[in-house]
Amino acid sequence: MSARTGYVQVYTGDGKGKTTAAFGLAGRAAGRGLRVLVLQFMKADPAWGEIVSARRLGIAVEQVGLDHWVHKGKVSAADLQAAAAGFARARELVTSGDYDLVVLDELVTALFFELVPLDDVLALLAARPAHAELVLTGRRAPAEIVAAADLVTEMRPVKHYFDAGVKAREGIEF
Repeated sequence: MSARTGYVQVYTGDGKGKTTAAFGLAGRAAGRGLRVLVLQFMKADPAWGEIVSARRLGIAVEQVGLDHWVHKGKVSAADLQAAAAGFARARELVTSGDYDLVVLDELVTALFFELVPLDDVLALLAARPAHAELVLTGRRAPAEIVAAADLVTEMRPVKHYFDAGVKAREGIEF
């Protein structure tokens, strides 16, 4: 494989589709023979459709969240411990050079909930190998992450059937 340059991509915003876009990119990369890994923060259900599909494509997926919602300002010691262990794993995977594409799903959300220090994430962006594409997802990307990224896409809700009371649907939302 020829030398390639990797970039930092961020998918953020309040609209639907951040994780879906990241998994789509992971599928495309795997289809082209790139070495891909997805690490999900704040998620703990291995039965979600995107994980099942990714594993069928040979994409490694790891989840480092706990099985409950986190609330701003009410972060537990267990939440902080899980996030710290998850971020240590992210650092290990990204800096290993073993992957061409690493998706850190919901890492931006973990920043918002103050589960992971911003300076640590910025240091990780700077430490990634030059060939590695790094994708971060989650709502409310801080300005420092936006500035450090090479590509930022904001998902903005215009209209959503959830507002009409439609619940999350298997195979579509999870």
